[in-house]
Amino acid sequence: MGKIIGVQFQENGKMYYFDSADVDVKTGDYVIVDTSRGYDLGEVVMGTREIDEDSWRVPLKKVIRHADDQDIQHGRENRIKEKEAFAICQKKIAEHKLEMKLVSVEYAFDNSKILFFFTANGRVDFRSLVKDLASVFKMRIELRQIGVRDEAKMLGGLGPCGRPICCGSFLDQFQPVSIKMAKEQNLSLNPTKISGVCGRLMCCLKYEQEHYEMTRKKMPKIGRDVITPDGTGPVTELNIVKETVFVRLTNGDTSEIKEYPLENITKPAEASQNNEQRKNSPSETQNTVNETGVSGKKEQLQTNEKEKDSESVREKNQETVKKIDVPEVKSKVKTSKPVLGQPVRRENPNRGQKDKENAQTADNTGRKKTAGELPGQIAEENKKSPWADALQKAMQAISQDK
Repeated sequence: MGKIIGVQFQENGKMYYFDSADVDVKTGDYVIVDTSRGYDLGEVVMGTREIDEDSWRVPLKKVIRHADDQDIQHGRENRIKEKEAFAICQKKIAEHKLEMKLVSVEYAFDNSKILFFFTANGRVDFRSLVKDLASVFKMRIELRQIGVRDEAKMLGGLGPCGRPICCGSFLDQFQPVSIKMAKEQNLSLNPTKISGVCGRLMCCLKYEQEHYEMTRKKMPKIGRDVITPDGTGPVTELNIVKETVFVRLTNGDTSEIKEYPLENITKPAEASQNNEQRKNSPSETQNTVNETGVSGKKEQLQTNEKEKDSESVREKNQETVKKIDVPEVKSKVKTSKPVLGQPVRRENPNRGQKDKENAQTADNTGRKKTAGELPGQIAEENKKSPWADALQKAMQAISQDK
C-alpha cells in the first residue's frame, strides 16, 4: 500500500498526484515536490490516501519536504517578479511587431527559467524575441502558445450568468462540449447566447447533459400518440426540467393542448402489455374461480361440446365428398369463353336425340346403327324379334289403306 496526495501549483489549476512517502501532510499545507521542471512549491488540496501501488500506471514522484516560511516568501517574491517580466515582454513584442498576445508569465521556484504564455492565430517566429528576453533576464526563456480557453482560465472574469467563470473558479480540467448538448437542452442556437468569455461553447452545458439524456429516454417522442387521463393524443412538446408532457386532445372540431406529468402518461404499447399481464396473472384467475365456484367446470363443458361439434362436421363433410360423382363435377365446370379471332365450334341440338336412338338400337340389336342402314334391313337381320314383326304388320296395314 502506498500513500498519495493531490497538489495544485496554481489557483484553480490542475491537480497532480505525488507519493507522500513518510511525510505527513494535511489539506491546505504547502510542500516542496519534485516535478519535471525541477523543485516547485505547491498547495495540498487532497489529503493522504492509501492506494495499491500496483494500480499506479506511472511511478509517482515523491514529496521532498514541508515548505517553511522562507519558501513561502520566496514564492511571493516570484509573483512580484512575474508582473515586471510581463511588462518587459509586452514592450519587446511591440518592438518586433509580432502578431501575438501575451497572457501570463511564470517564474520557476528555483529561478532557473521563465515561462511566457501567449496566444496567436497562427505560427509565430519569435526567435529574435527570445534572444532579447534572455539578454535582459540572464536566464533560460520559454515561450508557449496556448488556446483561448486556457487564456480565459488564466485571466478569469464574469460569465453570462453574472458569476465568475467556472474554469477560473473551480474547474481543474476542460470537458468536451458539443452543439448537440445545446439542442437536447432546447437552448437557443444563437452563438452569442451559448458562448462563454473565451468565445467557445459554455462549459456549463456539460453539467446537466447526463440528466437530460436519462430523462429523455423515459419520456415519449414528439409526435407519438400517448394515453392520458382525458384521452389519447399526440405529443407536441416536452419539458425535461419539470418532467412534463404537452399533449393535443381533440374533441370534435376543437383541439386543446394540456400539460401532464410523466407519471400520468402511458404509451399504447405499455397499456396493451399491462392488460395482457392482468389477464394472465394467476391472482385474478384464482379470484374469479373463488367467486363463481363453477367457472372452471363450465369452461371444460364448453370445450368438450366444441370438440364434439367439430367431429360431427368432419363426418358430414366426408359423407358429402363420397356422394359426389365425377360427371356431376364435370358438369359444374364452367366452359371456357371463346377467344376473339378463333373459330367457334357449334354443336347440333338434335345430336343428343340421335345418340339416344342409336343407344336404344344398340341395346336391341347388339350393335350401333351405321349411316345408310334402313329399318327393313335391320328387320331382315333380326326376323325373330317381336319388334320386327310388329313393324312388318304396320307397313302392311298402311299399304292396304292406300
